[in-house]
Amino acid sequence: MIHLAACVGGLFKNMKLKVDMFEKNILINTNVLKVCHEIKVKKVVSCLSTCIFPDETMLHNGAPHFSNDAYAYAKRMLDVQSRAYQEQYNDNFICVIPTNIYGPHDNFNLQYSHVIPGLIHKCYLAKQKGEPFVIAGTGTPLRQFIYSEDLAILILWALENYNEIEPIILSVSENDEKSINFVATCIAKKLNYENLIFDKEKPDGQFKKTANNSKLLARIQNFDFTPIEEGISKTVEWFEANYKNSRK
Repeated sequence: MIHLAACVGGLFKNMKLKVDMFEKNILINTNVLKVCHEIKVKKVVSCLSTCIFPDETMLHNGAPHFSNDAYAYAKRMLDVQSRAYQEQYNDNFICVIPTNIYGPHDNFNLQYSHVIPGLIHKCYLAKQKGEPFVIAGTGTPLRQFIYSEDLAILILWALENYNEIEPIILSVSENDEKSINFVATCIAKKLNYENLIFDKEKPDGQFKKTANNSKLLARIQNFDFTPIEEGISKTVEWFEANYKNSRK
């Protein structure tokens, strides 16, 4: 089974709804793993998040960033639960850690989405109204983004091939970190809209949470990640074509 269920959102949802982010995810994960154990599922691949990492250190070694600590601790417990089932029952429950995911069919909610779908929706509306495309923060934070279809391929690979108790990071390389400024500019360019400004009074969140994908690349060499410009282009095209029925 591939366990993707979660209560998720971007920076502002994580900061505003901490009880929801903690309790809902703890309950989801506990129920999913418990039932999988009871019905003897042969393998479970669960998704963690790079939010679990503290600055410059590794999983469980230091507190996560305050802006998403409730969600991060709930996700850390998913790793703890998976390890516990492995150790006590020898269940093949493993975890993968994707970086920031984006792509068609995403959640484009203006208030609670992740950064790329949220910015796409904001830019789309700004263009429709002839208003500035306003990006919260300075635009300087760095993130590693992975296109949803790339991640799907890697999760299926993990389901078939990865059985270690230590989680594995599914990510583009550290050299492919992109700033929010870069992402917003790509989106504006694709939507052919140049009136963008940064609201520097709004919080940036964690400046960077670099994930090292060397473990993955040692097992899958020369994986062809979708370039972010191409991925954003495909996502914008999908959103424009499906605006009325998209999640927003």
